[in-house]
Amino acid sequence: MAKKDVVGIVGTGVYFPPKMMTAKEIADATNGVWTEENVILKLGIKQKPVPADGLKHGTQEMGALAALDLLKNTGFDPKKIDVILCIGEEWKEYPLTTSALYIQDRIGADNAWGIDVANRCCTTVTAMKMAKDMLLADDEINTVLVVGGYRNVDFVDYSDRNMSMMYNLGAGGGAILLKKNHHSNLLLGSHIISDGSLARSAGVEIGGTANPFTKENLEEGLKSLRLMDPVRMKDRLNAVSMPNWYKCIDESLRKSNLTRKDIGFLAILHMKRSGHYAMLEELGLREDQSIYLEDYGHIGQIDQILSLHLALQTGQVKEGTVISMIAAGIGYVWAANIIRWGRAS
Repeated sequence: MAKKDVVGIVGTGVYFPPKMMTAKEIADATNGVWTEENVILKLGIKQKPVPADGLKHGTQEMGALAALDLLKNTGFDPKKIDVILCIGEEWKEYPLTTSALYIQDRIGADNAWGIDVANRCCTTVTAMKMAKDMLLADDEINTVLVVGGYRNVDFVDYSDRNMSMMYNLGAGGGAILLKKNHHSNLLLGSHIISDGSLARSAGVEIGGTANPFTKENLEEGLKSLRLMDPVRMKDRLNAVSMPNWYKCIDESLRKSNLTRKDIGFLAILHMKRSGHYAMLEELGLREDQSIYLEDYGHIGQIDQILSLHLALQTGQVKEGTVISMIAAGIGYVWAANIIRWGRAS
């Protein structure tokens, strides 16, 4: 019987602009609606990286810088990358350009082909599943780079009380490299759930074909990331969000022949502090079995890469650790995957 192909993670890379927005600055931007103390204690943000330049800290460039960090960390030859799945956001240096191709050129991945994928803050976990499926299905694909940048923070209106769930948005880039028959750090099961009834409950309201920019709405439009149907969205999420998340976790574990008791580290996106600790409690995990990203905020789909990257530095992920990566994105999408770190037996 032929040995079954596997997919392993070669390494990670990250990049963040050096400028930080503090909890006090966030509080001040809300015009006193939120205090600095509550931004820290309730929203769970001590500080977050924010862009200071349109090109140096552009979505595509930050993705490229994260990829370069990965190549430096791993010593991997970029010419051996076969495919680039770009997880970068639609808000980027130049609309209608392909971010994967910019990154391909920037890092010297001359033999790759690339494509942009988008699933909002679920894009990393989704793209990792896509990468694994491609690697196992196509004999000519051996390595896939999942990479991108994020700076949706530009659209946040801190005076909009409905937007407090997005006050944590920041900026940065992340990269993770997957390789066929790399017998370490195996990507196991994944599970994704989407609810299309919430497809237009949140988004940038001004600047698209439905509500184009005009001279009159330009300033407003540049800060128009909104909950377009806040009551319905919050009611629906209250009913289905946590059950969907736990189903994704449990199904990804089932597909990996594991259970919740096997989880050693939760690579979790940034959320309000109470939600973070409630999830750890539900899963039977200690605080040191995750990293609360209070010094980064929410860098969209980069959070999962960042959490793993930091945990490798701190030793919270080591040989034999079972990792559950979890994500959720407006639209609405929930996702989870399972990684077993270290050498495969």
